[in-house]
Amino acid sequence: MVVDSGPCRGGQPVVDGDPAAVLGRARRGDEDAFRSLYRSVHPGLCRYLRVLVGQDAEDVASEAWLHITRDLASFEGDLDGFRAWTATIGRNRALDHLRRQRRRPVADAPAEWFPDRPAPDDTAGAAIEAAATDAALALIATLPRDQAEAVMLRAVVGLDAKAAAAVLGKRPGAVRTAAYRGLRTLADRLGGQV
Repeated sequence: MVVDSGPCRGGQPVVDGDPAAVLGRARRGDEDAFRSLYRSVHPGLCRYLRVLVGQDAEDVASEAWLHITRDLASFEGDLDGFRAWTATIGRNRALDHLRRQRRRPVADAPAEWFPDRPAPDDTAGAAIEAAATDAALALIATLPRDQAEAVMLRAVVGLDAKAAAAVLGKRPGAVRTAAYRGLRTLADRLGGQV
């Protein structure tokens, strides 16, 4: 199965058709069903990863999707469980990435190394949307890590407290508290800017 990881942007997470049926077909190798799951889950997963690893989120998401596709046939659960499972895999890949980065610093390549290519879509519109998304994710990233992860898993990825707790290895009450505190802090910070 070849999937274009695309940018960390996208609309609302919607699965085309009955989620249980789509998940079942994807587990059996149906590429259209997998594509529907991917389009539903990837934007939230990638935004969550962006809070953890910054600009490397797309690379980490690609690694996560390799693991997800490899192990998809053995997955058991519903769509919410699938989202939690993908978030767990993504988080593990992000932590691996951060460990590798600490051991091996990366130098930025100059822009001259890359050929000029026209964008396939509306560059101005995409830039405006990206700036707003980036600003929101940057603000969330300023929270303490436990609060930032709880906010991202609950509000962006769309996991309930139990599923988010499984991803983070915490109790659901601790995740609810961290998400509440994080959202409260964000509301206080935005109070003077709105």
